[in-house]
Amino acid sequence: MMYKILTLNKIAKIGLDKLDPKLFSCSDSAENPDGVLVRSADMKDFPLDAPLQAIARAGAGVNNIPVARCSEAGVVVFNTPGANAGAVKELALCALFLASRDITGGIDWARGLSGKGAEVPGLVEKGKSQFAGREVAGKTLGVVGLGAIGVMVANAALALGMDVLGFDPYLSVDAAWGLSRDVRRAAGLKQIYAESDYLTLHLPLGDETRGMIGQAALAQCRPGLRLINLARGELVNTADLLAALDAGRVAAYVTDFPADAMLAHPRVLPIPHLGASTAESEDNCAVMAARELSDYLRFGRINNAVNFPNIELEFGSGGARLCLAHRNVPNMVGFISSVLADAGVNIENMVNKSKKEYAYTLMDINALPDEALLDGLRAREGILRVRAIPRPE
Repeated sequence: MMYKILTLNKIAKIGLDKLDPKLFSCSDSAENPDGVLVRSADMKDFPLDAPLQAIARAGAGVNNIPVARCSEAGVVVFNTPGANAGAVKELALCALFLASRDITGGIDWARGLSGKGAEVPGLVEKGKSQFAGREVAGKTLGVVGLGAIGVMVANAALALGMDVLGFDPYLSVDAAWGLSRDVRRAAGLKQIYAESDYLTLHLPLGDETRGMIGQAALAQCRPGLRLINLARGELVNTADLLAALDAGRVAAYVTDFPADAMLAHPRVLPIPHLGASTAESEDNCAVMAARELSDYLRFGRINNAVNFPNIELEFGSGGARLCLAHRNVPNMVGFISSVLADAGVNIENMVNKSKKEYAYTLMDINALPDEALLDGLRAREGILRVRAIPRPE
């Protein structure tokens, strides 16, 4: 079987090379694709009709993908957590220093001395005091969000001699293993705000986090806070931030998501969304996204999906595999099993997992089912997608 993959952005060749050309056809003009590889293209109105099975985002954020609509259509949405973590960590460290010392202002001033010839060294010595800053060592860094990026930033800040306070109510086991024991655990955001000299955000945008850094949060922060936001611009309420900057409560704001209203403010350091803009990061994201898509389309396995559970099942001796995306409701597995039993199909291996209101079931069966059986499964309310995969050669 040849799978058609639509690329909505330029995807690094090293990633596309992971898709076997004997099995995958990749194009930016593919019609009726089985899968989509995307970076930042807006997919809000993208059709989710069959044969589309999966969308792989070469990056962490999925705000450009209609995840809720995909879930209802049984389309699995993948992202690539950690693939760009190294690049974002390095920019976060750069942001720490930019927020501490007026390096950009000093550079702009020094460029203005062009043409003054032999006077330049003396002028530099006389003028440098206006750009004096502070060191990060001994200061407290609050890290909100301890995923792949947050953990790396926290550990690196410790190496810089900072006191690091972390908060993440959803800290994963994998992240906990990588986090230094010297990172202090905050009891809540109130403690983070009250104790941090620097605050860096590394969490996704959602209903609970949109505008979380607003008037109420800023009022709890230590005066002179230096705020770093390389996650999503909407985490911060722009009007409230500008008011806090004008009042001196926030000393500097470094963001990778500048809004027009803040560009002219002298204490805002706007970075043009460079967090993952390294050759290495783009390669890593492309490779991970391609592998996720290949593994799902060829074997039905899920790793790093944002809307369905991670699920692994090695092919056994069965002649085919059933892949079913469905709602997480009682007796769904029982119904599927009974339909197969009535058709004389034997289940040789099975795994079922859920993620909130959605679930996913893999079944290795003795023979490839016909379309009538698959249509019978699709007719059941709550079953979102059904496909059968022949046993690989």
